[in-house]
Order: sequence, then structure tokens, then C-alpha cells
Amino acid sequence: MGLSRVRAVFFDLDNTLIDTAGASRRGMLEVIKLLQSKYHYKEEAEIICDKVQVKLSKECFHPYNICITDLRTSHWEEAIQETKGGAANRKLAEECYFLWKSTRLQHMTLAEDVKAMLTELRKEVRLLLLTNGDRQTQREKIEACACQSYFDAVVVGGEQREEKPAPSIFYYCCNLLGVQPGDCVMVGDTLETDIQGGLNAGLKATVWINKNGIVPLKSSPVPHYIVSSVLELPALLQSIDRKVSMST
Repeated sequence: MGLSRVRAVFFDLDNTLIDTAGASRRGMLEVIKLLQSKYHYKEEAEIICDKVQVKLSKECFHPYNICITDLRTSHWEEAIQETKGGAANRKLAEECYFLWKSTRLQHMTLAEDVKAMLTELRKEVRLLLLTNGDRQTQREKIEACACQSYFDAVVVGGEQREEKPAPSIFYYCCNLLGVQPGDCVMVGDTLETDIQGGLNAGLKATVWINKNGIVPLKSSPVPHYIVSSVLELPALLQSIDRKVSMST
């Protein structure tokens, strides 16, 4: 870590600032209710949702080949057919997908204490939102949680040549804010992208949000700092700056 004060903080979005996983679970529950009440599915409803969740976790999206709506509708179509058999049912798949998506977006909110933290931090440092993912999907989340106004810049990986953990996207963010990598801190919940990316780019520090006390693999990237909540960040940044003051 360099001997300059923190000038900028890069935040991940999903499961760092908003509870994407929780919102997705709520969406799945609504689909289960739909399948059970309207279509009289029984245990198959949960099986279908479990299959879709697996497909989402393994998703490889290439925007030049297919749009995200078609891809994710296909996840539902395949899961329904794998579970129920028979002919593909695209109409039902679309109904499930759009219910899951709309419910998920409704529950993607910035908590009031997170808003307050961002507002106070921005008085002292530049803030940038750096999120991986498909352009349409991530922009819809950003709009749903109304977070853009809390940041000096927003960068979506799906709009760039490379995503986290590639150093290039971090250098792009630095250029946007007029800072050097050694001035910046990356905050996120994913070791393989947020933390590894910050390390690759030579940022001043990386902060891993480990809400559930996960024990990482020995081969995982090692963050400079670990916190259980993003709300611990202001105190941590003060600690980092104090160390700089004592070293100069």
C-alpha cells in the first residue's frame, strides 16, 4: 500500500451495497406461488426454481450472441421441460422470468444507513460504482435502487472491453476520477473479481465484505482488510489514513 491518503473508493454493487441474493430469493418464492396456485404444480415448482438458480450460477453471457432476456427465458423454459417433460412452453417460461425479474428489482434497495454512509464518505473522497455484468441487467438494478446520485461515476463491466478482475477496468475508473491506483480502495464481496482485480491493478487497499463468515480457500486472493458489513468502511478508511499519517 502506498503512503498517500485515500482519495477514491470503488464499490461493487451486488451483495455489497444491495442484497441481490435476497431479492432473487424473493423472486423465486413468487414464481413458486404462481406455479402452485395458477398451474397446480406441487413439488415441481421448487424443483424448477432450483434448476433455474443453478443455470444462473453457471451463466456465460455473450451479448453479441443473444440478449439477456432471451437467455434467461431459456433457463426457465429448459427447467420446466426438464422437470415436467413434454413440449417446450415458452409462454410459461416468459411469465416465470418476468415475475422473477420484476419481484427481484422491487426488492433491490439501498438501505437508509448505506445511503447515509455514502453521503458522508463523498464529502471526503471520490466514490465510484464498479459492477460486473450485462449492461441491461446492471443498469436496471442501478435504476431500481436509485444509487447513481451517490457516486461521482458509475462503470458497468458489460459496457467495457474487460470486466473485473482485469486491471484495465480499474485503470479506466482511475482515469475517470483523475486519481492513481495507489490512491484508491476497492470494496466488494467477491474475492475472485473485486479483491483479485484490486490486487491486479495495484490499488492502495482491497476490502472484502464477508457477511457470512466464509472461510476462503487457501488459493483465494488475500484482501488487505476483511469486514462483515459495508457500514464498517468509514472507520476502516480513517484507520488507513491514520497509518499513512504516522508513516510520513
